[in-house]
Amino acid sequence: MKSQPQIGLISLGCPKALVDSEKLLTLLQNHGYSIQKNHKSADLVIVNTCGFIDSAKEESLNTISEAIKINGKVIVTGCLGADSKTITNARPKVLAVTGPNEPYKVLRIVQKQFPIWIKPLRNFLSPAGIKLTPQHYSYLKISEGCNHKCQFCIIPDLRGRLKSLRIDKILVEAENLVRAGTKELLVISQDTSAYGLDLKSEQYLEKQSNIFDLCAALGKLGVWIRLHYLYPYPHVSRLIPLMVDRAILPYLDIPFQHSHPDVLKRMKRPAHHNNETHLIEKWRKEEPGITIRSTFIVGYPGETEDEFQHLLDWMEEIKLDRVGCFKYENVKGAKANNLPDHVDEEIKQDRWKRFMMKARQISEAKLKGKLGTIQEVIVDEVDADGAVCRTMGDAPEIDGNLFIDRNFSGLVPGQRLSVKVDESNEYDLWGIPVD
Repeated sequence: MKSQPQIGLISLGCPKALVDSEKLLTLLQNHGYSIQKNHKSADLVIVNTCGFIDSAKEESLNTISEAIKINGKVIVTGCLGADSKTITNARPKVLAVTGPNEPYKVLRIVQKQFPIWIKPLRNFLSPAGIKLTPQHYSYLKISEGCNHKCQFCIIPDLRGRLKSLRIDKILVEAENLVRAGTKELLVISQDTSAYGLDLKSEQYLEKQSNIFDLCAALGKLGVWIRLHYLYPYPHVSRLIPLMVDRAILPYLDIPFQHSHPDVLKRMKRPAHHNNETHLIEKWRKEEPGITIRSTFIVGYPGETEDEFQHLLDWMEEIKLDRVGCFKYENVKGAKANNLPDHVDEEIKQDRWKRFMMKARQISEAKLKGKLGTIQEVIVDEVDADGAVCRTMGDAPEIDGNLFIDRNFSGLVPGQRLSVKVDESNEYDLWGIPVD
């Protein structure tokens, strides 16, 4: 065996799981384990799984099988780990299974396999911790779990009820990340707009632990602050002045899921009172430059053609900037499985195609409207052919890009600059730096 055990990790699923993976790897490194970027040559592999929908579960199980075949020693953690019997029945050769966000349980299992005992090297939230994103942007998780009872979702079963971090702890982590080179903080949770609602104490720091005070404090760090996963509550409107002042980016990631009130009621969404149109109009009036992205589900049980057409018409009326769409899937344990009138797979596929065609047309028209404008961008990558950037309206991985293929010499990842847009297509922009 190597003098220092080599640990590999495969992280599946959403950015919230990625944050868990970063903190787990940092914990292992701080306890003397060497982290192997190429997990195929590691002594032991940890698979951080996703269990949100059945296709994600299948991907997780296949990844576990491949890791067992290549590495032999495999620990499973993450959301699918909350259903340990599914894993051990399907993949009995795994060493152990833990649930999501249980880094110390994983550490103890690794120590049992490879006992090395040293005093921890540094604080768990050290800015020198391991990052799985590029140095210039980082995900900042502010809470865990969710209190909602959406019929298609099992996240509360996997990750529990809402548990917010206190504002001072979040700010310490944010400050450490900025000192270590982060230029953009992407604020994530299961329900960002509910941050702090579970903290009922009159203690000062808990009273300050709300999304408005948090955003105001983060806005003083001098980096881009981008909010993800907010429910469309009226109180979100209180964030818009911070966007006007550019304390936080004029960007809202709101999973509307559908537009028809009857579908939203069957989903048991927490905000289904058909006031989304009014809110969006209000936000755009106050901050015309705001980007609104969202995700939707088509083919939800009982969805009629009229209800789906309502969604297409709403999209045409509202013209959201960035959208994603999923075909409904049953998930083991979700109450939506028991609803009547499940939609045929061919109909789901047809509706998904029609939705994405509408979304593409809207995106193409919106981006064409940016021709000739000056956009502030952040550089993600630079190579011999040009620079890959994002505007304030584009989150990494999920939104579009702005490409610079002229006058890009000297640009570096994390740099912010102004660019004049001179070309567009359905999802991306091209431009040239402005002196």
